Amino acid sequence: MAIFVAVNFLAMRVFARVNNFITWWKVAVPVLAIIVALLASHGGLIGTTCPSAGTCNPSIAQLNAGPFAAVAVLAGVGWLAHILRIDAFISPSGTGLIYTTGTSRVSYGLARNRYAPQIFSKIDKNGIPWVGLIGAFLIGLLFLLPFPSWHSLVGLITGASVLMYAGAPLSLGAFRRQVPDANRPYRMPWAGVLAPFAFIVADLLIYWSGFEVVWKLGIVLIIGYVLIGISMAFDPQRPPLDWKPAIWLPVWLIGLGIISWQGQYSGTSDKHPLPPTDTFHIGFWWDILVVAAFSVAIYFWAMYTRLPREEMLALVNKQGGEPELPETGVRH
Repeated sequence: MAIFVAVNFLAMRVFARVNNFITWWKVAVPVLAIIVALLASHGGLIGTTCPSAGTCNPSIAQLNAGPFAAVAVLAGVGWLAHILRIDAFISPSGTGLIYTTGTSRVSYGLARNRYAPQIFSKIDKNGIPWVGLIGAFLIGLLFLLPFPSWHSLVGLITGASVLMYAGAPLSLGAFRRQVPDANRPYRMPWAGVLAPFAFIVADLLIYWSGFEVVWKLGIVLIIGYVLIGISMAFDPQRPPLDWKPAIWLPVWLIGLGIISWQGQYSGTSDKHPLPPTDTFHIGFWWDILVVAAFSVAIYFWAMYTRLPREEMLALVNKQGGEPELPETGVRH
């Protein structure tokens, strides 16, 4: 994590070069492994079964620990096994770099919009939000503490990402109703159908991540809302709060948690067993139907309580810092 932060402190031009190298690496190594595996399999160099009696070939026994590297050893290409083990470190590093970059920019944007302390809007001579980077590093270290394994940490990160994606179809649906005449380079067809369907898919992905992930994600969200609330309470220039358009939000989050708790996905695995947290009260297929129906209800509730066009435009332009029109009080 310290390396990710250090690279992000470089000028954006240098950071882009590092990220481009990792991106090409992430593409080249799997392609190379596929080609070598195909050539080896056609040459009859790979045997993947253990004898019924006695001990298994050590290379085959490694399949559970590192299947691709073990296959490379079986094919007699040990150099590829070393590359694959290096790739196991480099490829996730690309994700780590991007997440660190995105997190620091999100905190910067929240500060600019008066939702987070203004110190997070500070940038250095290269335009890097350095306070946000340091904050991402420290908070990221805290996140490593309550998780017993990489598996559980990745589950939470994935759930949080999908939760963020769930806001996109809601925004699309609201903007289609508020500013249908807005200029945009691409207009998605069938948005009235695809937006609620995408929201259903996002909720299903959160549900399938398991209750072990969902309840931890809920705790993180509560902490985040409390911190944002404290920050806004001490900021006299904070944007106005109107709870009516967002009244569906706690119902959505709590409802997803209850459905997950009553469902059949605990989010644990055989490798990382934990006490069961699900109840299995909602059976398979019925749980999909319940999540879909709940998602549709939340979607159209959010559309019904959206901000009126004039209020939404005034709020957006106020945060953009544009001057007010004297005759209406509404900003450009």
